[in-house]
Amino acid sequence: MSTAENKAADCSSGLSWARVCKECGQQHDCQDSHLYEYQEEVDDELVCHICLQPLLQPMDTPCGHTYCFHCLSNFLKEQDFCPVDRQRLQLQQCRPSSLLVRNLLDKLSVACPHYAECEALMQRCELQPHLHNRCPVFQRLREEAEKRKRPSWNELKGRKGDGDSSGDAKQTALPQTSSRDQPDPGLINPAYEECDDDNTPLRSSLVAEANVVELLREEPDEVLGLRIVGGKDTPLGNIVIQEIIRDSIAARDGRLAPGDHILEINDMSMASVPHSRAIALLRQPSLLRLTVMQEKGFKIRDPRSEPHTSPLAFSHPAQPSPGTVLQVTLMKSHRSEPLGIKLIRKSDESGVFILDLLSGGLAAKDGKLRNNDKVLAINGQDLRHGTPESAAQTIQASEVRVNFVVMRSEDNPDEGGSREGLSARASRRTPDPQYFRRRSTYMKDPPGGFSSQEKTVSMKKEPRLSLGITIAGGRDCRSRLPVYITSVQPVGCLHREGTIKRGDVLLSINGADLTQLTYKEAVSVLKAQTAQSQVVLRVIQTLSEDIEEEPDTCSKDERNLDDSREDALNWTPLWTRWLGLPSHMHWCRDIFLHKTNNESWGFSIVGGYEESHGQQPFYIKTIVPGTPAHFDGRLKCGDEIVAVNGATTVGMNNSSLIPMLKLQKNKVTLTVVSWPGSLL
Repeated sequence: MSTAENKAADCSSGLSWARVCKECGQQHDCQDSHLYEYQEEVDDELVCHICLQPLLQPMDTPCGHTYCFHCLSNFLKEQDFCPVDRQRLQLQQCRPSSLLVRNLLDKLSVACPHYAECEALMQRCELQPHLHNRCPVFQRLREEAEKRKRPSWNELKGRKGDGDSSGDAKQTALPQTSSRDQPDPGLINPAYEECDDDNTPLRSSLVAEANVVELLREEPDEVLGLRIVGGKDTPLGNIVIQEIIRDSIAARDGRLAPGDHILEINDMSMASVPHSRAIALLRQPSLLRLTVMQEKGFKIRDPRSEPHTSPLAFSHPAQPSPGTVLQVTLMKSHRSEPLGIKLIRKSDESGVFILDLLSGGLAAKDGKLRNNDKVLAINGQDLRHGTPESAAQTIQASEVRVNFVVMRSEDNPDEGGSREGLSARASRRTPDPQYFRRRSTYMKDPPGGFSSQEKTVSMKKEPRLSLGITIAGGRDCRSRLPVYITSVQPVGCLHREGTIKRGDVLLSINGADLTQLTYKEAVSVLKAQTAQSQVVLRVIQTLSEDIEEEPDTCSKDERNLDDSREDALNWTPLWTRWLGLPSHMHWCRDIFLHKTNNESWGFSIVGGYEESHGQQPFYIKTIVPGTPAHFDGRLKCGDEIVAVNGATTVGMNNSSLIPMLKLQKNKVTLTVVSWPGSLL
């Protein structure tokens, strides 16, 4: 063996899964740049002038120089000028390099860092997939770590033991401040449930970890693909990701998930930041560095429990809730053999689904996978929010063994079936949308700090003169929103009158009710009534005590959006705008959850009566991975619970709601009001 090989072998023997970088495969501090084994001399134009290495996440300055993002951002924390020509410079002035430059960097030839055992050469952009799917050293390190570590959340199903209180704080991988060690006022967690059965594993507390995720917009106005709820001015307190938009920057990155709590944005703490301020920070055009707290599920304290470990294993509920999680292994005769699986994604649910198993194919012959199975993971690659394309790439990169983790709906029979049969079953079990989404009859007050006021405008106008407003919403949209105003155009009569503002919710025009109409119905009524010479328009405006942040954000939005009708149509209100609406304008839906006796429901809530805040609505704050609420997929962080099994939660405190939830042994019906989070 050569000296280089001996050195590489020595390095490999000292590697550990915890210390190795999951992107470049080298050992370096998380704050340092990635390291690569370049095989050819790199052109000086592609080298950073700070670290003198080929550029990583290249950023162009206004003065014409290019640096690695990490190098430049660290430099500008101490200085305020360009390192080369010393011209005044701020990071916000810099922009990502052109696609041509990024492609040239991606194509640089590199070697696998574990070249003593893996001699593969590839383009730089291919190194990370190689490490996770083909490198034997990387795979061995991962398997060894899995054998040593404690049981992970997605392997286990258990319950809380007698020695734990229902308010246990989360155990985290990183130390937290003292304020985070205490449970929030009004926080209850039906995920923690006690049982006298000594034969079941002891579920002690939630396991969570803090991670740093960086997202880079290639264009300043590019959508991140996040919906955000919460803030210090809301009952949730924390800033929470409600949803990941499909095919967005965040979805392609794959590290963020619904329910993640954002602790810091670009090293700025979100502990005392109102909602609108957090949204403004997240809309910055430069790279975003997010520190997020991510739930991993429950830790089991039963020393007798030694479950089988795997890179990504999901809990197996004894009773579907709403489906059963299965592991299926397919063995190919050779690496290029096709599996015979058609994968799709659905418009109403994130993730990857099996559309069909081709007759005579490997999967069809094996017989364990079924049409309509949801693919949770392939070879340890988490696909709960993935795409068919990413799933296909994982399969193509696999060797002869392909491990699937799928969730099978309780409505999906073991016999499998054709696409026609599947479609027929789906049509039979599809409930009336009105049953799940209906006008709320539960009367309650909005959360503290939020309110609304009605405004009426009466004016005479020429029949041909337009009101000059654009609208969105309607009870036929996904969130069953009331019709609201997205812009007030300067050419219309309402702009001159000055009372009606963007974000106002339409109540009626000339006595014609608009609150329960679909979008098309509202447009028809508005056009008909606008033709009259006398117009009386009633709207409702929501108000918030957080007045120091909202006006600046909105005025900037007005300047940007009023110039373009297309942008005005795409404008959406902040999540906090909906909180002040009176309850008669809410639409609610019923969510049925099922579980076994030894399972938890898997969500935590805030709200109820508090001495410092009075009566507050109950909101979903956390949804725990691997639980019925998580697998069901319909509950979202920020949803308001207005009833349990038809009994209103108005007037309840924690001591009333906790027993009500615990008494529901196997099933519960939650009536919730869900508002869409602020879109980024």
